[in-house]
Amino acid sequence: MTKLLTTPDGSPASRLAFGTMQFGGRADKDASRAMFEASISAGINHFDTAYMYNGGASEEILGSLIGDRRDSLLIATKAAYSGGGSRQNILDSFDVSRRRLGLDTIDLLYMHRFDPDTDLAESIGALTDLRAAGKIRYIGVSNFAAWQVVKANAIAAGAGSAVDVLQPMYNLVKRQAEVEILPMCADQNIACIPYSPLGGGLLTGKYAAGSGGRLTEDQGYARRYGPKWMHDAAVSLGEIAAETGTHVATLAVAWAAAHPTGPTPIISARSAEQLEPSLAALEFNMDETLYARLAALTPTPPPATDRLEEQS
Repeated sequence: MTKLLTTPDGSPASRLAFGTMQFGGRADKDASRAMFEASISAGINHFDTAYMYNGGASEEILGSLIGDRRDSLLIATKAAYSGGGSRQNILDSFDVSRRRLGLDTIDLLYMHRFDPDTDLAESIGALTDLRAAGKIRYIGVSNFAAWQVVKANAIAAGAGSAVDVLQPMYNLVKRQAEVEILPMCADQNIACIPYSPLGGGLLTGKYAAGSGGRLTEDQGYARRYGPKWMHDAAVSLGEIAAETGTHVATLAVAWAAAHPTGPTPIISARSAEQLEPSLAALEFNMDETLYARLAALTPTPPPATDRLEEQS
């Protein structure tokens, strides 16, 4: 199992996190509030945002919703998606994020992506200094390869700290994290909080039904989930969902959460109604037989050594 995170009052972080990427974008303030309250009611206490989401509107709306629940929530944001991983860029965006969120301390701060043009020691040094100053509780990195995480963790250890969290992409059609990232997190006691358990909406079945969304509106998502086998897997997932009387989104989220290392998928939506089947994954019992049946819909990535004959 990977590292267990807690809220400021010591409560364990929920088995799913809610991502506020749609706040201030596809979800207005009222829709955002409805999703926030639905998440709280379902037992979610971990909320994820980023400096760059919707020009800061995501952080501002989330900050307006926290209220007197502060100590019972784990609030995460991210820095340095753009502008590079310099110390100054991280610190400057962090100060803006704190103001938007209305918080003196942010529980979890991620470096949003690896910057090959900045010495990683400078980037991680900024995060360890923020932690030492009591301005953040956990250090995270997002979209890092396993070797980059281990390097960052070694740098943090030199300052008497550690990388606590990794946020990778992971879902039924994007399983690369199984090769090194998930095993590395379990070995290094790093929490794994993966995003996109629904594959940009592909695994909800809406594209097979002719509906639009990210895959039709965003060229990057269209390329990410373009291969035909991914769409075929989504159709098969829908058939199993119908057979079992379960919403397809519930199956997709529950499958991502059921990996033996215990990742915490980040769910999201545009409305409380759309969010409901993802929240249902909190109570869904994914037994080993169903887990294996769903896994068989997509290729299991080869091990890091590429020795397929040794794969169990």
